Amino acid sequence: MKSSNAFTITAKDKKTKARAGILHTRKGKIETPFFMPVATKTAVKHISPEDLHEMKAKAIISNALILFLRPGSDIIKKMGGIGKFMNYKGINVTDSGGFQMYSEKFLIKTEENGVWFNSPFDGTKHFITPEKNMQIQLDLGGDVAMCLDNMPLMENTKGEIEEAIRKTFNWAQKCKKEHDKLQKNIPKGKKQLLFGICQGGIYEDLRKTSATEMSQIDFDGFSIGGLALGEEKKDEYKMIEIQKQILPENKPCYLMGAGNPIELLEAISRGIDMFDSRFPTQNARRGTIFTSKGKLKILRKEYKTDKNPLDKGCKCFVCKNHSRAYIRHLLLREEATGMRLATFHNLYFLQNLMEKSRAEIKKGKFLEFKNKMKKIYQKNNIPSPAL
Repeated sequence: MKSSNAFTITAKDKKTKARAGILHTRKGKIETPFFMPVATKTAVKHISPEDLHEMKAKAIISNALILFLRPGSDIIKKMGGIGKFMNYKGINVTDSGGFQMYSEKFLIKTEENGVWFNSPFDGTKHFITPEKNMQIQLDLGGDVAMCLDNMPLMENTKGEIEEAIRKTFNWAQKCKKEHDKLQKNIPKGKKQLLFGICQGGIYEDLRKTSATEMSQIDFDGFSIGGLALGEEKKDEYKMIEIQKQILPENKPCYLMGAGNPIELLEAISRGIDMFDSRFPTQNARRGTIFTSKGKLKILRKEYKTDKNPLDKGCKCFVCKNHSRAYIRHLLLREEATGMRLATFHNLYFLQNLMEKSRAEIKKGKFLEFKNKMKKIYQKNNIPSPAL
């Protein structure tokens, strides 16, 4: 199988582009495909590091920008890095924070060499360059870092997205140069990995341009950004296919922001190796539960006295110990315990889904597995009731 220093492909599905592999980091290795719970501020909402270990979440992602502002990347560095700070023994991935910088609450303006934004905590102004962002992510001590990118929004024009691609490529070159310089004296096996990010909206030509440019830089892996934002799924999948045809096959590919079970399986079938999203935790808090029989809308009245677990086929501690009626009651009362139980189950479900996906890829039967799950979810995808 083809491999790079950071990634080894161990199996390929017979009928799709799905592949299983191993991502090698300085903290250890992790099998792909995998899903990362979002720990923006070094914590997944309502979930402890011990919970993450119990559900076998071997990688999480945190936000470098948010941590730079609070508690400060200098403090986390003094504490021994993000993993030791939160006592998480898995792999820590850090996002540059580009997505947050471009939100209305943050953004002041974008310049050629960086981004001006307001801190949501105290209103102070900050200017982040690609070089400074690399220093922040190294100080945080993550095992995998992301380049600073110019994140276009769905409502942006094609011209604006084209400009964002230009800046993203320019910044990617600066990030790689600075990242290499900062790690010059670090032994090979102890270096932080760096991924470049592709953009392009839902424009085929721009996606091709971005992937082609990014492929010129010797990153450890590549991310596909600017999708899973509300565009039609057929457009999302098409953009993945376009960029995957161009990006190096022997490098890991990470689809940012995707967390719907069927969306994950569709992306895996197109060669994606890594995922992250707030979708499963947000859905859990709002009463949408992922199960082996489809999505369960737990707030519906029919579950008011239901003694069954969330999912009879699930082995998580939530399903072993609590009824649908109890969790429904807690969520309706906005109790934190209910949010924790629902969140744990959804994240456990996705970890299990990734484990099954890896197994089916190795057996060469991933397409059958995907189609079976897709049929189940299409049958039981009932619109969520208003809260």
